[in-house]
Amino acid sequence: MPGENLSRDEARERAALLSVDGYDVSLDLRSAVGDLPGGGPRTFRSVTTLRFRCNEPGASSFADLIAPSVTAVSLNGRDLDPGEVFDGSRVLLEDLAAENELVVDAQCAYSRTGEGLHRFVDPEDGEVYLYTQYEPADSRRVFANFEQPDLKAPFRFEVRAPEGWTVWSNGEGSAADGVWRFAETKPISTYITCVVAGPYHYVTDSYRRDLGDGTTLEIPLGAMCRKGLAPYFEADDVFLVTKQGLDFFHDHFDYPYPFGKYDQAFVPEYNLGAMENPGLVTFREEYVFRGKVTQASYEARANVILHEMAHMWFGDLVTMEWWDDLWLKESFADFMGAFSLVGATRFTDGWITFANRRKAWAYRADQLPSTHPVTADIRDLQDAKLNFDGITYAKGASVLKQLVAYVGQDAFLEGARRYFKRHAYGNTRLGDLLSVLGETSGRDMGAWARSWLQTAGVNALTPQVLLDAEGRVAELAVLQEAVESHPELRPHRVAIGLYRVEDGSLVRYARAETDVDGPRTLVTELAGQDAPELVLVNDDDLTYCKIRFDETSLATLREHLGATTDPLARALCWSALWNLTRDALLPALDFVDLVTRFAHRESDIGVLQMLHAWAGSALVHYVPRDRRRTGELMLAEVALRELRAAGPGSEHQLAWARFFASVASAPDDLALLRGLLDGAEKIEGLVVDQELRWAFLEPLAAHGVADEGLLAAELARDDTASGKRHQVRCLAARPSAAVKAQAWAQLVESDALSNALVEATIAGFGQSSQRELLAPYAQKYFAVIGRIWSERSIQIAMNVVKGLFPDLQDSPETLAAADAWLAAHASAPPALRRLVLEGRDDLARALRAQEALPKD
Repeated sequence: MPGENLSRDEARERAALLSVDGYDVSLDLRSAVGDLPGGGPRTFRSVTTLRFRCNEPGASSFADLIAPSVTAVSLNGRDLDPGEVFDGSRVLLEDLAAENELVVDAQCAYSRTGEGLHRFVDPEDGEVYLYTQYEPADSRRVFANFEQPDLKAPFRFEVRAPEGWTVWSNGEGSAADGVWRFAETKPISTYITCVVAGPYHYVTDSYRRDLGDGTTLEIPLGAMCRKGLAPYFEADDVFLVTKQGLDFFHDHFDYPYPFGKYDQAFVPEYNLGAMENPGLVTFREEYVFRGKVTQASYEARANVILHEMAHMWFGDLVTMEWWDDLWLKESFADFMGAFSLVGATRFTDGWITFANRRKAWAYRADQLPSTHPVTADIRDLQDAKLNFDGITYAKGASVLKQLVAYVGQDAFLEGARRYFKRHAYGNTRLGDLLSVLGETSGRDMGAWARSWLQTAGVNALTPQVLLDAEGRVAELAVLQEAVESHPELRPHRVAIGLYRVEDGSLVRYARAETDVDGPRTLVTELAGQDAPELVLVNDDDLTYCKIRFDETSLATLREHLGATTDPLARALCWSALWNLTRDALLPALDFVDLVTRFAHRESDIGVLQMLHAWAGSALVHYVPRDRRRTGELMLAEVALRELRAAGPGSEHQLAWARFFASVASAPDDLALLRGLLDGAEKIEGLVVDQELRWAFLEPLAAHGVADEGLLAAELARDDTASGKRHQVRCLAARPSAAVKAQAWAQLVESDALSNALVEATIAGFGQSSQRELLAPYAQKYFAVIGRIWSERSIQIAMNVVKGLFPDLQDSPETLAAADAWLAAHASAPPALRRLVLEGRDDLARALRAQEALPKD
């Protein structure tokens, strides 16, 4: 529908014309259970009463609604013809009064794509579970509204549900005569309203805090998941992190949590990691761990809990005016997630994870042709959907970490406190935040913002060392570079560390903190130091940059990387080496070799798992074709060696077991996996639980060892929603032309699969060991993506366009096919072109990396 993709200009015009007083939303969800009579989509009744003012009486506007049908529309007591005023995505509102009341009675559709009101049937017990997910603009799939973040209002929800169900929403609720009624919310945006309904397993707790003014804040806590996951649900740990986070943010924000209760729902087939709906945060249920996981998984869950909690202030209490300033919530939540993780929980090494994982996401995104400033140019909702990316989240958070180093932590937090108090329940732009930070820091925030928030691209910092006749540092400089397309050289607050080998360990013996600005900066504080064997610019990870090495430093890392004693410094070195590999400055097989020689010495489990992922990616994309088998055998050999050498039952053993499965291809290795599955083989301490069984089955399926019968038997053993997703992925992984054709048809020619099964099928379809089998689909991809984009919901279209890009056909011919599509489709939707441009850029990067030659 032409009106479905709301533009920024339309939103601004509507915000200038209207203000909203409140919503009453009534949903009848009893149709969620039982057989579906007749054809057509399964629908529910949605009745919205919307009260709003118009500052130009007589003017026209529109409300947003995506629904199969509208039964009735009334404006100020005047019945309107739904056929005349509703076009499938908008309700036309003409001749508005100064004060208005709109009532829309619609039949809205349940979703299988994770957008709007998602309906999930648990294959384990047949129970139905519902939840909503709206960001950026899918509440209009559930009730009529003004779908833009700056038209905030209080909401009252009323829900009729099947007998025996419980219903939750943003406010406190109670049930009478089969109807759940919820307390009116504070003024919030449409995209963070929420309803969760079904026979969920629900656990409660409470949080209390003395506010110091004679009053006590008490927050009811709740946590829920599907009944089938209840045996695995660690609610106590969820509540522990929740309470620690609430203490931390109350200590630092000086603004009590404003939204009453705090429920957290772990829901099935969720597209995101989580969503910050005030009073009712939703998470993907994969954070309920069915099998043994490493501490990195627990840390990741804690980080997400805290990220969403930070949103209660950054995003929910104070909201960006339009999606241009999405960073005002996501960058802050990403930074605050790591900041509070380290400051309040048991995960005190959270900054290592931030440096190694989050920044890797940012560095990749910032080198794509679609990179953009942290404050982006968001023309419409499709732009907004794609801008939940590594720039908005991880680069923005990295920039804020740099800002804390620039202005000081106290000034930064005081600025946040003033920001909340000044703009509570309102909407803001970039300048609103900069003004309070300028007040508290005394710094020129405008210049800082222009460099860091309003320009794109990542700088590279390289040390340059000159020694005197005695072998001491005569001069040390930091060289700053930028690519031609994004030439901005930024001011960086950095630490430079000097390292040398002492008693077999690589240790830091000198450090200086300084401001780097311009193409070359002298670091006078380190003159006269002993000659370093390694110079680490951006030691302690204060700024956002790509670290480069001089020749001496790189030679030292080739021999002593595993001996680096400081875990953060070691993680930074690994990250820098990975960036060198991606930039074709370090041959990919050299990186693989470093992993085989030094990864076993990595103490931080999160870094180890990241190294496994990078090594696997290097092997698939960056190692030249004629060397891939060599690299594959190298990785499998070391993975099996470390699996057998790891402490029995340790998380390192588990990590190496999963990595071994991911690279196993030789007959003996596949036979070992099969033996571990059926019990014929044992490795001391390794418990092959259900999740690990599926991890072993995928490579067996991909290499033709696990057939359809074996996978069916495994599903019978694990007849759950999780088991079904795993089975679908493994079925699509089998090396058969018929299998690939069937998977392609399910993804491209049908919309029968739910969002979760679309993801699983895509994951199984693209096996790196099956490049020849997948070759025919490269041209087919470019022939169908336009239709996919026009026919599917944006979430499913994004999954298919990104997931099926033929990157495994890494040849100049595939690159030319992508270029030809882009040239022939200059007027295609910008969001679709962006996804193809990104796939094309990754492919070109892979081809360049494959040509990188070892140094003579």
